[in-house]
Amino acid sequence: MKRKYIAAVLTVFAMTTVCSTAFASTEHYTDSSIVGAETGWDEWVANWDETASDFTKVSLTPGKDDTELNFAWYSEKTDAAATPVVHFGTDKDALDTFEGTSGEVDQDLTGDKAYEYNHVTVTGLEPNTTYYYTVEKNGEQTEPVEYTTKSTDTVKMIYVGDPQVGASKGQTQDGAELVPDDGAANTAARNDGFSWNRTLNTALAENPDVNFVISAGDQVNKTGAAKEEEYASYLSADALTSLPVATTIGNHDSLNPDYAYHFNNPNNTENGKTAAGGDYYYSYGDGLFIVLNTNNYNVAEHQNTIEEAVKAYPDATWRVVTIHQDIYGSGLDHSDTDGMILRTQLTPIFDANDIDVVLQGHDHTYSRSKLLYGDGQTHQSYEFSLNADGTDYDWDHATNVDTQEQIALAPEEGDTDAQAALDAFHQDNSCYTIEDVDGDTVTDPQGILYMTANSASGSKYYELLSTQQDYVAARSQNWLPSYSVITLTADAFSIDTYQITDDGKAEAIDDTFTIKKTGADAADASADTTDGSSDDTDTAADTTDSASDTTEAADTSADAAAEASEN
Repeated sequence: MKRKYIAAVLTVFAMTTVCSTAFASTEHYTDSSIVGAETGWDEWVANWDETASDFTKVSLTPGKDDTELNFAWYSEKTDAAATPVVHFGTDKDALDTFEGTSGEVDQDLTGDKAYEYNHVTVTGLEPNTTYYYTVEKNGEQTEPVEYTTKSTDTVKMIYVGDPQVGASKGQTQDGAELVPDDGAANTAARNDGFSWNRTLNTALAENPDVNFVISAGDQVNKTGAAKEEEYASYLSADALTSLPVATTIGNHDSLNPDYAYHFNNPNNTENGKTAAGGDYYYSYGDGLFIVLNTNNYNVAEHQNTIEEAVKAYPDATWRVVTIHQDIYGSGLDHSDTDGMILRTQLTPIFDANDIDVVLQGHDHTYSRSKLLYGDGQTHQSYEFSLNADGTDYDWDHATNVDTQEQIALAPEEGDTDAQAALDAFHQDNSCYTIEDVDGDTVTDPQGILYMTANSASGSKYYELLSTQQDYVAARSQNWLPSYSVITLTADAFSIDTYQITDDGKAEAIDDTFTIKKTGADAADASADTTDGSSDDTDTAADTTDSASDTTEAADTSADAAAEASEN
């Protein structure tokens, strides 16, 4: 069983992070005009104006368990009332009707054109069954779409990071610079949407029995600005008409409510909220999946979500968390800055709740950790503070929450005091223990596996840190889009990772890694979690009480900076 360490003091601070691009590769991106030259690029370009202007595409999301499926879509606002209705069933000529909710879309996001969002949950799904669905857009039904459920005894997932449609801005294609302008003029979104579609099609061709997709965040690129053409490009992928995606709120998704309009997430909580929404969770097969909006650094709220999810699904064999920031990654841009800052706070919470695997994004590189658990020591808490005029975060410094010390992340040469403070910051973040296990198959481990996904579209890549960290077992950056395939059963969790070559082939970039569980260990872990929940709850309550004033002030500061942040 995992050790249950909770730091004596977890000072929390709610804020929304944004993405620095200082170390993004300016030489490498996936040029769809090249990789798609023989597979539909010209047709995609010819249809781009229509694609970019269609904000009404349907998105599918897993429901609260594998018997449910969630739908979301826009409909143009007319004199008639919105009709949030899905028709669903096994006989496309006699579909059952499911009604949901609707609301107005902020017209600042849609070029002043009026839309309404529609959210509907379909219930009663059975495994290995073919269904059909239509949705209503102001009373008009769409054409039927086939949707087939897969086995829930063996659950297969595609795990991706950072499609970030639109992030190829500034790259050169056919002698011109890709630009992030609005609407069809967003040629960066045109490029990246094609590659995102290509990745999903490649992954599904190799794995037709996939149940759903897990995205570790940054579906789109524009930060704090209207970006509907990027969502339109993202949702236009062929597979997404019949493939649910459990998305995570990335920093580029976080600052607008459009994410919450486009994705109807199950078991939404009030914890970890930014403008895009907060934490949520769901069950599928033998797994409990917890998705945290770590753009809000209020770790006490994330702890509440995890404990609520565990209580709701106590019999789940596997507990998998998805976050956007990579607290144990290996990329140059984030893993030793805003990713590391979350590490001291989240590690003991994950340990205490017997999390098995943490899926991460944000760093646009691939890495697989060794099995890690906390060191049982008390560590400091850190944050990024606002700059002097409150328009952005001070990316040059980490702030110690308790002492308010400003730690320069890139000290000037010869500044020995600043270098010493940075060294102490890095040392304090060595808050983990590496479990002594051998091989690529482990049984009943104590530690947690942390994965970091590279870009699924290839819209933007980052360099790896020059020195591989001791907690990293494998890593790569080959400037190619990648995806992982997770296979989950009652007694095993396996993950394989692939990159997509320019000629469209899927190549393995790491060995299969497998965690096995015995029934006895799973039962012990469940009992231990239940027995220890009262102590954990007491600690969490103390933490929340001690942090409430800080969090309240931070919420105000975060909101003030959110609209101005565009990195």
